[in-house]
Amino acid sequence: MPLRNKIRSHRRPDDSSPQSRSTPPAPDSPWGAARLALTAFFAIDGFLFAAWVVRIPDVRSQISASHSALGLALLCLSIGGVATMPVVGRLCLRYGSRPVTVGSLALVGLAAPVPAHAHSVYSLGGALLLFGAGYGGANVAMNSAAVELVAQLRRPVMPSFHAGYSLGGLVGAGFGGLLADRLTTAWALALGGLLGLAVTVGAGVALLRSPAAPLVAPEQIGAEAGPEEGAAAGTAEDSARRPAGGHVRLLVLMLGLTAMCTAYGEGAIADWTTLHLTDDVHTSAGTAAGGYAAYAFAMTSGRVGGTWLSIRLGQNRLMLLGGLVAAAGMLVAALAPAAPLAIGGFILVGLGLANLFPLAIARAGAAGGPQGVALASTLGYGGMLIGPVVIGFLADAAGLPLAFTTVAVAATTAALLPLAVRRRG
Repeated sequence: MPLRNKIRSHRRPDDSSPQSRSTPPAPDSPWGAARLALTAFFAIDGFLFAAWVVRIPDVRSQISASHSALGLALLCLSIGGVATMPVVGRLCLRYGSRPVTVGSLALVGLAAPVPAHAHSVYSLGGALLLFGAGYGGANVAMNSAAVELVAQLRRPVMPSFHAGYSLGGLVGAGFGGLLADRLTTAWALALGGLLGLAVTVGAGVALLRSPAAPLVAPEQIGAEAGPEEGAAAGTAEDSARRPAGGHVRLLVLMLGLTAMCTAYGEGAIADWTTLHLTDDVHTSAGTAAGGYAAYAFAMTSGRVGGTWLSIRLGQNRLMLLGGLVAAAGMLVAALAPAAPLAIGGFILVGLGLANLFPLAIARAGAAGGPQGVALASTLGYGGMLIGPVVIGFLADAAGLPLAFTTVAVAATTAALLPLAVRRRG
């Protein structure tokens, strides 16, 4: 049966009018229940991660860890995530990405308070292993569900989901900074975990009750995404039916390397920004939390405009420009002697990195389905796996400012890799 007839067979009875053939059906409206619920999941994921990030200095003092020892403990968060991602990709294929999303976020909410009760590097590593398992699984499941909605809506809206993540991170960092002197780490993370579980229940009901994405033609998926990403989007249906071929796997691999370089920078900033601002720039804990919040706000702003920029500039140009801006901003943030300049650098990094990771994951998902998301995410979060160790040991050997300059190198690489992806695609 021709593909066009297959598509018609999946339409509902009220989709027979000429207008319905050119516009999405009612449940596919730009801000339907499924998209709102999924955005809420991204937001609470970012909130819980930021709630942990702003408490890293307190936890380090609690366990009396050096930079390198803390880096090894933080490595466990990434190990838990990377080990879980391939498994979650297979679970999404078997059970669907939406139920797996709900289960993964529930684990994140349950695990979020545990690091506050660590009293050694080893116990902190174990707590972060559990937290990372939920966090990594949630990211694969959420992104797989988001790829399905991108196809359903026929617009490159992936940055908007990640904007929800960044907004959650902004709120989490803001409240974390405000409450740093008023709530203990244990209470702050416990309240965050309870909020996470409440959002998981509410958004989970809405997400699971929403109709699944209908089958759409590949050319419709890429129609509004711009000419540069049409090749990746065009393979979505084939990849959903059979294992990815060598060409698709190579494309996903290149996109995964782009995500890895981006995640290296995001992970380094998440884990070390507050310490850099307090130890090297000599700010207060509240100002340091505000610096991370400024970075999160910049990333949120960049992702809110990501769909519009993707259509206007094309994904490759947007990723190239973003990587170069992030590299320049990171050099300023790492080497500036004063807080305003350093925070300004982090703002540039947030704007530059904003759309690199979501666009790389979206294109990998369009090419390879949930397995493509899992492979690219595993590579991507591999950047977070090596980041804490590299930054920690370089900080002990040569200082945190010099260690931070490696993020500029990674951002430049992330800016250039999409050009190779374009030639391969």
